[in-house]
Amino acid sequence: MDIVTSVRDLRERLQREPDNVFVPTMGNLHAGHIQLMRLAKHRAACTVVSIFVNRIQFGPKEDFERYPRTLQADAEMMEDVGVDVVFAPTEAEIYPEPQTFVVEPSDLQHILEGAFRPGHFRGVATVVLKLFNMVSPHTAIFGKKDYQQYVVLRDMVKQLALPVEIIPAETVRAEDGLALSSRNAYLTPAERTEAARLYRILQEVRAALLAGRRDYSRLEAEALARFNEKWAADYVAIRRQSDLQPPSPSDRNLVVLGAARLGRPRLIDNVEVSL
Repeated sequence: MDIVTSVRDLRERLQREPDNVFVPTMGNLHAGHIQLMRLAKHRAACTVVSIFVNRIQFGPKEDFERYPRTLQADAEMMEDVGVDVVFAPTEAEIYPEPQTFVVEPSDLQHILEGAFRPGHFRGVATVVLKLFNMVSPHTAIFGKKDYQQYVVLRDMVKQLALPVEIIPAETVRAEDGLALSSRNAYLTPAERTEAARLYRILQEVRAALLAGRRDYSRLEAEALARFNEKWAADYVAIRRQSDLQPPSPSDRNLVVLGAARLGRPRLIDNVEVSL
């Protein structure tokens, strides 16, 4: 496994690897990330992983400064899974000058997560496009836990005619259903026990939809009422999988998304529903 820190060295290394698949991450890896890398290993001769905490996707009061940076431990995990190239650039390498050219996603960036994290998806789309230009992968793999991010990036690739196939990967969960996330490390032991409630609530909405209910607004309101006083819930939303817009009664492929703050961390999750 080769660890490179400059775009120049990355491109030189990848000249020998015309067939590569890419897994972008912010590091502080967990089993969910490792599953993405295992999927990547089956899709190309060369697996490339980036480790970069992207400042421009964080809001002014978010956790950019304290986001865990654990490159040494991450490298050991990546070597065990058989990653070929790790790209671990500095911020100055990715942004050698102020980033005045940005990717401006569609109105999708302003709903759900975008309503609570203004500018987040602009920052995500911009850095991912830069990374695609640096790595030149034919395939990139993203986890479905960040469902809206996946949809934004899928649409970016399609509309900008990028030669990259976006592959969504299923969410990896703990035994109690909690979606794995680097930010779960912020939870206290008591909060960690409570955290699985988010997934249970989304599953209850999914069960109601499968049982035939189509009163979407009422289902969303009932779900929000199931959070107890330990939580500060932002939303539970039933949307179309294709574009994250509110569904009509005839839509069959839906996703139930939720976000809520539990103590220090803000947790997000989703479950797909095919009616």
